Amino acid sequence: MRAMVLRRPCQPLVLERRPDPAPGPGQVRLRVEACAVCRTDLHVVDGELPDPITPIVPGHEIVGIVETVGPDMPRTLLGARRGLPWLGKTCGHCSYCRDDRENLCDDPTFTGYTRDGGFASHVLADAAFTIPLDEMSDPVATAPLLCAGLIGWRSLEKAGPGRSIGLYGFGAAAHIVAQVCRWQGRSVSAFTRPGDLAAQAFARSLGASWAGGADEMPPEPLDAAIIFAPVGALVPKALAAVRKGGRVVCGGIHMSDIPQFPYAALWQERQILSVANLTRHDAADFFRIVPEAGIKATTTTFPLEQANEALAALREGRLQGAAVLVP
Repeated sequence: MRAMVLRRPCQPLVLERRPDPAPGPGQVRLRVEACAVCRTDLHVVDGELPDPITPIVPGHEIVGIVETVGPDMPRTLLGARRGLPWLGKTCGHCSYCRDDRENLCDDPTFTGYTRDGGFASHVLADAAFTIPLDEMSDPVATAPLLCAGLIGWRSLEKAGPGRSIGLYGFGAAAHIVAQVCRWQGRSVSAFTRPGDLAAQAFARSLGASWAGGADEMPPEPLDAAIIFAPVGALVPKALAAVRKGGRVVCGGIHMSDIPQFPYAALWQERQILSVANLTRHDAADFFRIVPEAGIKATTTTFPLEQANEALAALREGRLQGAAVLVP
């Protein structure tokens, strides 16, 4: 197999050839068809997440074909198309797992962070944490749904039923959430880097009723805002944009420090929430509505060996939608 490996944080990934991994009990080996590049991968590579395990193969928005199964797994899985997301395994017995909140598991395994991920030609997965996918689905278009879609969906659920939603940072997750909002009949205000007219036009093409810089205020107060950009300074800006009783959801795994802001900005029952990881229930709910909502991910493909270029394009804000590696 081939893999793009992070040997040390803040260093370029290195192409390695390795023996094909053999699945153990409860596992399958996927032949990777596509793996999208997530901002979380960027946080892993740039050393912004704690306790990195290296060397590691990043990547957790994986679409692949079951090529080999573990000794206790049914051979009927062979040839099936499966998705592998960020949450690769949970302990199953902590209080969070018992309370159906496996996203908060005390001893989780994360794909591409604590276990090798999908910037590779092959990857091992716990079968119970893979997501069945339509065999006719496009692997490249589906890959971003495995995290940008799932975290976007969970963030939107946490935002509540408000009709007016603001999206700060119009990247992979926001461009999917905007489509869900349009299908649900909500209005979307898109906040981009100041002066990024291309991103604002992209947002409007996906149904945003207003698009402007993150330093601007929307025409009307929002019911809720979701922040996907890892910029803590956006929290007080989003609080100022939501109405009384509004909610600000922080949808990323990493964010720069939130600056001090006056209590008046939070008062009148405004709320700040964070979203952590995802659950298999999220995946079942989200993929159920994908065909009905007509969600289409906008993608730019890169060969596996160009993973560093894909990460650079994401880091520098040169993408519309998501980058996807194709082994």
